[in-house]
Amino acid sequence: MLAVGHACVDVYQGAVASLVPFFVAERAYSYAAVSGIVLAASLLSSVVQPLFGALTDRWAMPWLLPVSTLLGGVGIALAGVSGSYGLTLLFVAISGIGVAAYHPESARIARIASQGSHSAMSWFSTGGNLGFAVAPLMVGAVVATGGLRLTPVLVLPALAACVLCLPVLRELGKRQVAGSAAVAPAGPDDTASFVRLSLAVVCRSVVFVGLSTFISLYATQRMGGSTAAGTAALFVLYLGGAVGSVLGGALAGRWGRVAVSRWSYLITIAAVAGVLVAPGPALYVFVAMTSAGLYVPFSLQVTLGQDYLPSRIGTASGITLGLTVSIGGLASPLVGSLADATSLRTALAPLVVMPVLSWLLFRTLAEPNAPRLGARHGPESRAQGAADTTPVNGSPTQVQVG
Repeated sequence: MLAVGHACVDVYQGAVASLVPFFVAERAYSYAAVSGIVLAASLLSSVVQPLFGALTDRWAMPWLLPVSTLLGGVGIALAGVSGSYGLTLLFVAISGIGVAAYHPESARIARIASQGSHSAMSWFSTGGNLGFAVAPLMVGAVVATGGLRLTPVLVLPALAACVLCLPVLRELGKRQVAGSAAVAPAGPDDTASFVRLSLAVVCRSVVFVGLSTFISLYATQRMGGSTAAGTAALFVLYLGGAVGSVLGGALAGRWGRVAVSRWSYLITIAAVAGVLVAPGPALYVFVAMTSAGLYVPFSLQVTLGQDYLPSRIGTASGITLGLTVSIGGLASPLVGSLADATSLRTALAPLVVMPVLSWLLFRTLAEPNAPRLGARHGPESRAQGAADTTPVNGSPTQVQVG
């Protein structure tokens, strides 16, 4: 249920980039202007998500799941019918706040439900990636039919996700009433490793946000002006992420999260270069490789962050799922401005450097010796807590879930 709800929420992250070609076509926005829209979705999210993470470390707030989901959907629904560029930025920012509020608490609950399993957390992440993948198809089907005035239809996934949250909240309520398990000691934080991990995620985010913002326009140019070709490229970018997340969880169980992430970033270097130089339909192959390479480490980075900061799981989730990812949106206006001055291919070329930096940063990281589920919450949430001593391969040896 959490994975499907995650898919519904992340539709609205993918929807922002999916709306970019329609803003260009209907409103004649420049590359820099549409980059500003992506920035609006990312900037407030960058600030808000760690704040919500810190709050969930202190108090359990499961009610955030339906409330934040609805906020994310309403923002996107209104962005297309707003009468000005300023209102469009405002509504997209509201959607970004909703998405930001959702992730720390949902990641905390998912970690409890998964009992520390890397594979199970990868499925939770895959739900979000599938939401990304569906976004361009959904936005394309709705907006291409009736223009931006039909964006209110896009609120439907948010309504569905609110309904899906109800069984999760009921189950948590039952555990709170019946459970009495104590939370295990969290253990020491490895702040230095967490900072290096966060920098690696920032570099990954710059690549992904840059490509998701402009790959549709880039593929349209490369394929002779076909908007369908652009939508297909964005779909491949998002769908490859879903495959990569599942693959990452499986590979980490055998070789460890840090080693798998290093190899993924090495592959991504070649894949991004291929996007820039591959002729014709081969472009889609390299888009898929880039997406998989960027998403194999995605859920692994979330659990690594939680294990590097075991006393502040909500904060770690807010930073690895939110702040570092959203910071990638800050680079989008730079890419857009460079594209306006030169060309899209020239503007996208610096993205090749980012996975190189992520790989170098991961070379300085070590696998946590004993991942534990030990976030501390206030009295309201202790009955929902969990204790977990989990080896690197993700198979729990001792789990207590209240």
